[in-house]
Amino acid sequence: MFNDWLRIGSFTIHGYGVMIAIGILMAFFYGERMARKYGLDPNEVDNLVFVCLISGFLGSKIVYILTNWNAFLKNPMAYLGADGWVVYGGILGGLLGGWLWCKFRKLSFPAYANLMLPAVALAQGFGRIGCFFAGCCYGKETTGLGVVFPEGSLAPAGVKLIPTQLISSFGDFVLFYILYKTYCNEKTRSMTAGLYLVLYAVGRFIIEYFRGDEARGFLFGLSTSQFISIFMMIAGLIVIYVSRNKEKKAG
Repeated sequence: MFNDWLRIGSFTIHGYGVMIAIGILMAFFYGERMARKYGLDPNEVDNLVFVCLISGFLGSKIVYILTNWNAFLKNPMAYLGADGWVVYGGILGGLLGGWLWCKFRKLSFPAYANLMLPAVALAQGFGRIGCFFAGCCYGKETTGLGVVFPEGSLAPAGVKLIPTQLISSFGDFVLFYILYKTYCNEKTRSMTAGLYLVLYAVGRFIIEYFRGDEARGFLFGLSTSQFISIFMMIAGLIVIYVSRNKEKKAG
């Protein structure tokens, strides 16, 4: 909504970037603190955050290009710039990067995934506030409770829209709290990563019905993100089932 916070000559501090930076710093802080508390290596947490940021960035951009393939072929440079991301691509890319790093470092991927996925939800909560400042990921027009974005935002200006960014942010912070409590409980700790996949997928599937930026494409009547959500939820349920079975056998 008010994305340009400070201008110094040609240099501008954007609210979107500030919120993303805060989210990343909070992920670092949370991961290091929890690693020390639960016997994992804080240095490896720092490495993982860095690796997952890079792989998440690449995954987000790749999925964005794939969902806009025809337009990308017409003007590739327009889609390779700073604008244009898909959150699901970032999640999948980050998970893949984290798995490869753990394999390279001979670390337990499940252990670090359970530790760090609450931090991902926390970072996403701040990131969605950034979306609100920029006007991206906006909701449909509404005659009820909504927000009106000014000229210059990525959202349509002068019309009342559902504040899907803030709803998503609130949901991400609630998800973080649920995952944090899940991880702190020794009996449910191994379910944390799977629970993230399931709950995030459910929330994203629902919020898609209120999104107004329909350029993201549709498959079989569902948005691209809803389609991915189905598979992500199934994957999360499998992770929970496998982790619980391992615990029963170990016990």
